[in-house]
Amino acid sequence: MYDDYARDYDRTRQIPGASGSEPRLDVKKLYSGGVTTAIIAALVAFVGLLVARGIFGIPVLAPTDAGLIGDATTVGLCSLAALSALVGTLLLHLMLLGVPKPETFFTAIGCLVTLAVALQPFTTTSTMAVKIATMLVYLATGLAIVVSLNSVVSYANR
Repeated sequence: MYDDYARDYDRTRQIPGASGSEPRLDVKKLYSGGVTTAIIAALVAFVGLLVARGIFGIPVLAPTDAGLIGDATTVGLCSLAALSALVGTLLLHLMLLGVPKPETFFTAIGCLVTLAVALQPFTTTSTMAVKIATMLVYLATGLAIVVSLNSVVSYANR
């Protein structure tokens, strides 16, 4: 009688992954999505600088005489955005290996890092317009990375 009750009330069926049907991580998809995210991040940063400099005339991260495209800081910012996406991919991969609810924790970490970077311009002596425009470029780039990598992990973790 007890065996019938135990068979009907098997708690191991309620444990995620206990049935062996746990999704497997496709590392190729994860890192190819990470590289694509790096390209997206660089382009978001570049477009943000173009909008700030070209449409609003705010000299973000470059002097006014550097023109619409800017100077070496434009390449530096776009490269740093791409590198940040690749580091985020690596962090996400490590979290997928052993952290419960990795997407949730990655989103929290990514948003807090983005916020910290976005607040950095307010520690400088630039004009308020430059500070706000720089903050918006950093926010858009960071959020693009977080959203894109969360999308990648749902695709790679099937």
